[in-house]
Amino acid sequence: MRRKEETLEVVDPSGKVIGIARRSELHRDPYRIHRVVHVLVFDHKGTLLLQKRSRNKDTASGMWDTSVGGHVNIGENIHSAALRELREELGIQGCPINFLYDYLFSNRQETELVRTYTCVYSGPFRFNRQEIDDIRFWSLEDIDVHIKSGVFSDHFIEEFKHYRSLDDHC
Repeated sequence: MRRKEETLEVVDPSGKVIGIARRSELHRDPYRIHRVVHVLVFDHKGTLLLQKRSRNKDTASGMWDTSVGGHVNIGENIHSAALRELREELGIQGCPINFLYDYLFSNRQETELVRTYTCVYSGPFRFNRQEIDDIRFWSLEDIDVHIKSGVFSDHFIEEFKHYRSLDDHC
């Protein structure tokens, strides 16, 4: 039995909902924006958890990516979507999340309005093995060293650039 395709809200750059479309349509059309959430999970030592995307994923398969990332469902509160994704991808519940920033990510396939949160959690993790092959904490310095090595997804490289720009404002 085939799984029903995900339907998502189409939004303007400010996040106002202007329509709906199938995921496959949005992932082939960079002129229509959809919302996603990211959560950067740090441990108590300040290292960042990254997930290695499953080789079965249709985008960035086998690449190291943001701790948590996912689509916002139709009618779903963005904060609630971040908590849901934390639970679904890493098995994390009850960890408070804090808003960091919003930004637009765009490439030849899609445009996403990304809302990024952070939380501090050192484990244990029960990660979704259908979506994730591995998880690992990385020091920010190790990420800096490997950022151009081809091991990270384009999405994560953009995310990390935004995160690092916070240092410039402190």
